[in-house]
Amino acid sequence: GWNFIGGKDGKNIDCDNLECTRLLRKLKPKYDGKTEADLKTKAEKTEFKLYLDVKDVWTKTKDKFEGGYNQMKFIYDGISKLDSKVKEKLGVEKVDAAALEKFTPSEKADIQMKMIANAMFKSGQSASLGDILDGVKDGMDHYKPYVECGVNLDFDPRSSIVGDDYNNPNDRNYGNPDCNGPNSFHGTHCAGIIAAARNNNIGMNGVAADVKIMAVRCVPDGDERDKDVAAAIRYAVDNGAKILNMSFGKKFSWDKKVVDEAVKYAQSKGVLLMHAAGNDHVDIDIETHYPCKKFENGKEATNFMDIGALSWKPDDKIIASFSNYGKKTVDLFAPGVEIYSTTPKNTYKDASGTSMATPAACGVAAVLKSYFPSLTPEQIKKILIKSSLKTYKGKKVIKPHERGTPDELIKFEKLGKNGGIVNLYEAVKMAEKFTKLKT
Repeated sequence: GWNFIGGKDGKNIDCDNLECTRLLRKLKPKYDGKTEADLKTKAEKTEFKLYLDVKDVWTKTKDKFEGGYNQMKFIYDGISKLDSKVKEKLGVEKVDAAALEKFTPSEKADIQMKMIANAMFKSGQSASLGDILDGVKDGMDHYKPYVECGVNLDFDPRSSIVGDDYNNPNDRNYGNPDCNGPNSFHGTHCAGIIAAARNNNIGMNGVAADVKIMAVRCVPDGDERDKDVAAAIRYAVDNGAKILNMSFGKKFSWDKKVVDEAVKYAQSKGVLLMHAAGNDHVDIDIETHYPCKKFENGKEATNFMDIGALSWKPDDKIIASFSNYGKKTVDLFAPGVEIYSTTPKNTYKDASGTSMATPAACGVAAVLKSYFPSLTPEQIKKILIKSSLKTYKGKKVIKPHERGTPDELIKFEKLGKNGGIVNLYEAVKMAEKFTKLKT
């Protein structure tokens, strides 16, 4: 494996900007304060439109993350003070609902925090103020890197750590061998879904048995950079990988061409790319989720699949509420809610996302490639799609949407190309039949 977001001295990028932040930093000096009437060429007008889109998304994202972080910090600070006061007043080590009930606050802030804590106790989310603080701390930790790095226009760790020629997309001689990096939770969880040892009574079973994992790090806490994605694809292909799990994505692309060329290179070498559809509950036929299978010339990569997420809930709740969708774009759906898998230091944890659905489908593809190595990416893709379960075809399900907005029912097959759910058993049967026909 290899790490494309580290330096030769062993330092690694942990947190980086969102792509909208990088693009805004690049375009703002050129277009800030201008209108379309000030521009002369078609290229400038196109770039100006991108600038306006980027600025709008950046502003909304910044408000969202800063607002979320500040709200969490307000609650954390308030509950922390309340916890200390109750412990001191009652002489207890832990403040549960019964202990809090005995405490009568006099200050307005404490009264407010007691109401918040009681609401959490009643909902069953927490058993003590300590538990509440742990949960709120998790929320703060979620928002913090986005505030400090993701939307921070003054933060750019690239040149000081990686030291590559960032303006040269063909410069691939950079990075270091530290595939663990500062935070390997996401990659370890995905790898376990694909390939954790089966039937050893430890933790969980991966989908595929006897496959090898090549760890290629190109995604920080923040948006991946197109140059690193392209370099990672080429590295994996050149070192023998046959199926790439790509559990990442973003709203904007800095250099789509360099990624497209890497995808075409993988296609020429017989490598299948499986990409997470994304977690923004949007139609990616309309709002592109990069990297994508469609090239700039309008043609599509034949070795590229986009995977949406299913929940474990039945009937009309089968689609994960966060999953992106797209009648023309999403090829398959796979389980992606509360998936139990491997985490660093021999631990296990549930996680949700199309990032979890993609390795589930990727594991099925890996089984096919293991037992039927002559299958091409196009053949595996065709088999996965044709063998997928059409259980929900014709049935209405709740369309993924933002929390707090009304439910909308839609036919399952309108959310993806094929209205199918990945199925290992049927895929193996079809692959066996296909290879016999070929011989």
